Amino acid sequence: MDEAHPRPPAMATELALLLALATLWGASYTFIRIGVATIPPITLIAGRTLIAGLLLLIIMRWRGVRMPVDAATWRRFLFQACLNSVIPWTMVAWGERALEAGLATILNSTAPIFTFFLTLAITRHEAVTSRKLLGVIAGMAGICLIVGVQALSGFGEELTAQIVMVLAAIAYAGAAIFGRSFKDLDPMVPAAGSLLSGAAILIPVSLVVEQPWTLAPSIDSVLALLALAVFSTALAFVIYFRLIQTLGSVGTTAQAYLRVPIGVALGVVFLGEQLRATAWIGLVCVVIGVAAMTIPARKTGAAGKAA
Repeated sequence: MDEAHPRPPAMATELALLLALATLWGASYTFIRIGVATIPPITLIAGRTLIAGLLLLIIMRWRGVRMPVDAATWRRFLFQACLNSVIPWTMVAWGERALEAGLATILNSTAPIFTFFLTLAITRHEAVTSRKLLGVIAGMAGICLIVGVQALSGFGEELTAQIVMVLAAIAYAGAAIFGRSFKDLDPMVPAAGSLLSGAAILIPVSLVVEQPWTLAPSIDSVLALLALAVFSTALAFVIYFRLIQTLGSVGTTAQAYLRVPIGVALGVVFLGEQLRATAWIGLVCVVIGVAAMTIPARKTGAAGKAA
């Protein structure tokens, strides 16, 4: 067949990009952990959203894609920003002051599980299957294994941070469902619009609450912020939108479970982190759960979640 020769290299490229996307998003937890060492959470995320949003605007201008100007669309961007960046990213940054990047990666990867719960309770646009239920059970078991040991020892700072990380995953789940309303737009448009809307919210809050002009951030934290904005946000979005076109939305969700072991490994290698035995077992459960929630059954075509 004529397609036999061009197909393998093309698929190899897409799979390499998928691995790159999982690595960029997995690395974001390490970047955040380094960033919040000397940059407060709100300021860090304000910088992330502003830099990434401006970079996406430049890329869109290069592609000839225009931003909408109507107030109704920007109100939707603002709501999406609250669900997808302002609330969860600030929660993650706050939580990582107490949590290791590896634990943050595991807990934050449970968004597909909460998407299932919200879908079941509110929108009901996807069928409940036995495999999805298995994924939910495995994922929740993983969360309990990670959080449960700390819960037994009292409501300390680490447990609070773990709960905040799970709440951030719930916010991501809401964003994934609300994000379906942007199907009529080029995918980069709501990404840039929500990032810029998030910056518009976070910058004034940062100025009032954290007074960033009084800070003395380390070089490592500043470089981590730039890497977080440029690579783990702007570049990651560009790769993501390409993969949506080539692998489809379902194939692209593979990053949701690939990024978990990658994020944990990066924390171990670069930050010298060590997970407890129960956390390693929880990691396996979460990976199984997220994979069961995101990998399509053989008979299904292109289902609809974009992480």
